[in-house]
Amino acid sequence: MTDSHTPSGRSARLNTGVAHNARVWNYWIGGKDNYEVDRQVGEQVAGMIPVIRDIARADRWFLGRAVRFLAGDSGVRQFLDIGTGLPTADNTHEIAQRIAPESRIVYVDNDPIVLAHARTLLTGSREGGTDYIDADVRDPDAILEHAAATLDFTRPVAVMMLGILNFVLDDGAARDIVRRIMAAVPSGSFLVLTHPTSDPEVGGEGQVAAMKFWNENATPPITARSGADIAAFFEGLRLLDPGLVSCSRWRAEPDSPVVVPQYGAVAVKP
Repeated sequence: MTDSHTPSGRSARLNTGVAHNARVWNYWIGGKDNYEVDRQVGEQVAGMIPVIRDIARADRWFLGRAVRFLAGDSGVRQFLDIGTGLPTADNTHEIAQRIAPESRIVYVDNDPIVLAHARTLLTGSREGGTDYIDADVRDPDAILEHAAATLDFTRPVAVMMLGILNFVLDDGAARDIVRRIMAAVPSGSFLVLTHPTSDPEVGGEGQVAAMKFWNENATPPITARSGADIAAFFEGLRLLDPGLVSCSRWRAEPDSPVVVPQYGAVAVKP
């Protein structure tokens, strides 16, 4: 168990009596920005699906591999990171600007604890730019409008949507969000996405009961999707090798962690 810690920031805006995803996720990856209720729910979920900490770590490692690939091999210099979560080591801007200091990154989240930590995210390189938008993934127009102050939408953008569409419960609404955002970026842009799945071939059968418990005891509500439903988010885009796979196995090293029930993929807009 993590030592007791009270997150700093705008506590007046926080509901500390209900577990929240950003704080529970922080607990699973070993962070200290969480409350007792988050740790209790996190432990209960971990008891139902013991691989949950592996999922959290694999998702984070996927982010690192994807950003290094995009900033390095693909020459991307702009990133729109939607649903960034609480800052930890090797955030998107740190990885990208380590490779290319001129990189520009916009983070998007609407969690008050993340907002309180935004000052950490805003310490980018002098050559590049880093900004933070307090907005909801369900309002892509607002995201795009505010991101345009930092990003040039006539040049390729890597849209990062790691573990965020699972909080948009309606399939059609989730697909529409992706379509609207990708329609605003030019050819040569990328979609980077992870999403929990219920597919049994990657061990997802335990997700359903765990998510039911989560939805009854924590916020925001969450859903898993099949691989086919997740693949639909990439309609009109070209998936890069190795395609849609367990995020722990995307361009993984031989000693990477076990397969986890969280798909990940990177696709380019033709």
